[in-house]
Amino acid sequence: MSPVLSGVLQLLALVAALALAYRPLGDYMAGVYSSTRHLRVERWIYRAIGANPSAEMRWPAYLRGVLAFSVIGVLFLSLLQRLQGSLPGSLGFVSIDPDQAFNTAASFVSNTNWQSYYGEQAMGHVVQTGGLAVQNFVSAATGMAVAVALVRGFARSRTGELGNFWADLVRGTVRILVPISVVGALVLVACGAIQNFAGIHEVGTLTGGPQQINGGAVASQEVIKELGTNGGGYFNANSSHPFENPNAFTNLFEIFLILLIPFALTRTFGRMVGSVKQGYAILATMGTIWLAFVGLMMWTEFHGGGPALEAAGGAMEGKETRFGIGASSIFAVSTTLTSTGAVDSFHSSYTGFGGSITMLGMMLGEIAPGGVGSGLYGMLVMAIVAVFTAGLMVGRTPEYLGKKLGPREIKLAACYILVTPALVLVFTGLSMVLPTPPGSIYNTAQNAVGGSGAHGFSDVLYAFTSGANNNGSAFAGLNADTQWFNTTIGLAMLLGRFVPMVFVLALAGSLAGQKPVPETAGTLRTEKPLFAGLLVGTIVIVTGLTYFPALALGPIAEGLAS
Repeated sequence: MSPVLSGVLQLLALVAALALAYRPLGDYMAGVYSSTRHLRVERWIYRAIGANPSAEMRWPAYLRGVLAFSVIGVLFLSLLQRLQGSLPGSLGFVSIDPDQAFNTAASFVSNTNWQSYYGEQAMGHVVQTGGLAVQNFVSAATGMAVAVALVRGFARSRTGELGNFWADLVRGTVRILVPISVVGALVLVACGAIQNFAGIHEVGTLTGGPQQINGGAVASQEVIKELGTNGGGYFNANSSHPFENPNAFTNLFEIFLILLIPFALTRTFGRMVGSVKQGYAILATMGTIWLAFVGLMMWTEFHGGGPALEAAGGAMEGKETRFGIGASSIFAVSTTLTSTGAVDSFHSSYTGFGGSITMLGMMLGEIAPGGVGSGLYGMLVMAIVAVFTAGLMVGRTPEYLGKKLGPREIKLAACYILVTPALVLVFTGLSMVLPTPPGSIYNTAQNAVGGSGAHGFSDVLYAFTSGANNNGSAFAGLNADTQWFNTTIGLAMLLGRFVPMVFVLALAGSLAGQKPVPETAGTLRTEKPLFAGLLVGTIVIVTGLTYFPALALGPIAEGLAS
């Protein structure tokens, strides 16, 4: 079978599996977030944290819950890393330096999972399972809770109440993420992923030298890292490591996990607002962008120029032979169009145009289908912008799902869109122009990139794009373990995660307080294919105008020169 045909067949199998899971999972999640019943284990949790799950919250209270929980997470995870040398199960690893502990805590709490360390050489069992794995669950559940709050803003009228953050957090974890993760972990273990608490073993290599390999609770962390669109690998090689991703089937299964909840949440959205067709319109937009990016990535990686690429059947550098170009392309697009960041190949080795596709996927805001929760609320903000644009064209006050979009709503949507590009471009520019003082540990880009010229710039641009968009993948050519990059990327991750949530929840509160607007002959039909096309165009134009100059200096220039 040709590599191209193999890639196409895997893509078709993936689409079929997602289609089968779409309706039952989407309906189930709608029921979870609409239910007034509390499970016994949930009531135990509420008593332990002192929360009243039945008390409705307005958006400021909901936001305070999100921020308070996240601040506690950053402090606890930082402390856990700083104490690692004194903890049992540390495997002999020392405590993490303060700047790297902050960076890692900010990374996992913000659902980014950027790693400036070698997992198997830095983190012991307690930090991996009691710190990082826990954040894989709760950071994902936080994103889902914020998305559901925005959906309630559209669904409710004449009230500013958006539900209860603590109830949404606990339900998302207990009823959705944990059950799927248990089943997924069993599948990965059955297929060869490891799950143990073994120590460090020294083994011989093919060249006769020694190598140290440690075990760990890998399968359980692997499944939630993909399902929760987290992305942090137990091992430095991430999902290209055979202990995390043993074979072609597990590779396709992990891509399925990455896309499962973000796509299904569009069904949840449709059910909660009372129109599944509205969910289908958002799904069509996400699916169109995702399929287009997969097709472009396969084309550029299979048809890269040069005798070496032709002899190998495509751009095989940096890709695992057990996966091939097709599966690696699907994985790369899926992980960068969501806020996952897991990798089964190394994006720095992709062709110039292939690298620009991974970056553009993040620059879109990771909304096709995006991270768990963050993809849906990001797409709904873009839908508001698209409706506003259409309203300007016909001279009519824009409406979406029966809610008027006035100056307040448009300002909040605009602020949401502008936050992440500002973080990416400002931090990238500072890193490129600030000199590194001799002997300074605050190493800026001049001595940290693995290449010069356009590729070196791409390394830095990719890092801050990944951090601010809460993706977490890396081009793999940047030495990010310096105080400058640990600090600035850490700040970019926190600001890129939580500042947009402020605008999303404020928008949700504003929408929930409105009375419904009756549909008229002039109302834009947002469940139709025409609107899906308008939404795709709005996303591409807004992103292109924002990032195209930076892309032209980096991956596009590199691609044209190759």
